[in-house]
Amino acid sequence: MPDLWAPQLLWALLAGVCFGLAGMLFSNATHYWGMFFKKMFKYPPLRPVVGGVVIAIAVWVLGSTRWIGLGVPVIVESFEHTLPFTDFLLKILFTSFTLGAGFKGGEVTPLFFTGAALGSALSLFIPLPVALLAGMGFVAVFSGATNTPIACTLMGIELFGAEAGVFIGIACTTAYLFSGHTGIYGEQIIGSPKNFLLGSDKGKKLNQL
Repeated sequence: MPDLWAPQLLWALLAGVCFGLAGMLFSNATHYWGMFFKKMFKYPPLRPVVGGVVIAIAVWVLGSTRWIGLGVPVIVESFEHTLPFTDFLLKILFTSFTLGAGFKGGEVTPLFFTGAALGSALSLFIPLPVALLAGMGFVAVFSGATNTPIACTLMGIELFGAEAGVFIGIACTTAYLFSGHTGIYGEQIIGSPKNFLLGSDKGKKLNQL
């Protein structure tokens, strides 16, 4: 664990911004593919058929199953060494496309994958330990995508220890603030705006959307 000095905390803040944007990307991509399939295929049972074929072809072309399924081995790998940015981006693409096509059953572990892989990749230019960044991303991207910073901070402390609590709390709170007013749960209501712009009349209208 690094010392709690201002430079380290500022780096944690920057990482939190990245995690929040990743959470927003995950949410928006999932909603986009859902609307795309509903628009293109009016007959609901056809959507997962087409989506499944596309995923199968993509996996065959890439020659790897690294970015489908739960991806637990990749999550473990992200704590051990730096991963490329393509891992978290492809996981978002594959997962959001699959969910949008009508396959339901889990966003949680893919979000853990996305966050841990992104945190690992951020160690390329953020001077914090790769395992710490992976742990921060593990819970912070989930915080941004679900708008649950307190729960995710407590989960991170439970998983990775109280020593990382300050870094985890900064990452989860910042991710929440920078994830926009979207989320993976369509029925969730954001009770208060996250910034001053959304407190204006224009912001309230955006918040309702």
